[in-house]
Amino acid sequence: MTAFDLERMLLNDLPWHFLLEVVLRTGVMFTVLMLTLRLTGKRGVKQLSVFETVIIIALGSAAGDPMFYEDVGLMPALVVFIVVLALYRLVTWLTGKFKPFERFIEGKPECLIEDGRFLIHSFNRESLAQDEFFAELRLKSVEHLGQVKYAFLETNGDLSVFYFPDEEVRYGLPLLPGAFALKSDIIVAHAIHACSFCGTTLLLEPGTAVCPTCNNKKWVKAINTKRIT
Repeated sequence: MTAFDLERMLLNDLPWHFLLEVVLRTGVMFTVLMLTLRLTGKRGVKQLSVFETVIIIALGSAAGDPMFYEDVGLMPALVVFIVVLALYRLVTWLTGKFKPFERFIEGKPECLIEDGRFLIHSFNRESLAQDEFFAELRLKSVEHLGQVKYAFLETNGDLSVFYFPDEEVRYGLPLLPGAFALKSDIIVAHAIHACSFCGTTLLLEPGTAVCPTCNNKKWVKAINTKRIT
């Protein structure tokens, strides 16, 4: 093996028509990456769009191997770069021209909380962990769901929260770990309680109760404290 052998560096003894196969391979893997990351949901690619994440992974993989593997030629990697950039321009053009395609690639904001209650169908669609979501709300100084008018999961995975004015704050599901841990299927006192799953609030008598929204049987005593900012 000769150092700085240009032919070996470019193709490593591969035939030139192998570059056509590289174009096909790149297109297939680009599509697979796009679909896989799209299915992971917004939280899986927080801060970056699915499309941006695919570009980073594809270009990073193409650039990495030729840097230190002597048996990987430079030309296939350069073809990968060209194909990825061409696909980038194509996808960008398509997202600008066709709204359905844009919604598929970028997704759309999902409303997760409305008027102090979880929208169960949206919450389940995003495959969110309740503990993780509660932590996000606590970081935004939310003590209970009754303080939240709307909460949206944005396309980049961030959470946008819109609050009730202090005079409109209602009873809601407590989000502080100590209070939420007191959830029980036994109601011990006549008071307003919140469903531990969806946040529905009801005035309940001692005994047991089933949530009319989600059929959950565990409840937490609701609170209506104002936000401290």
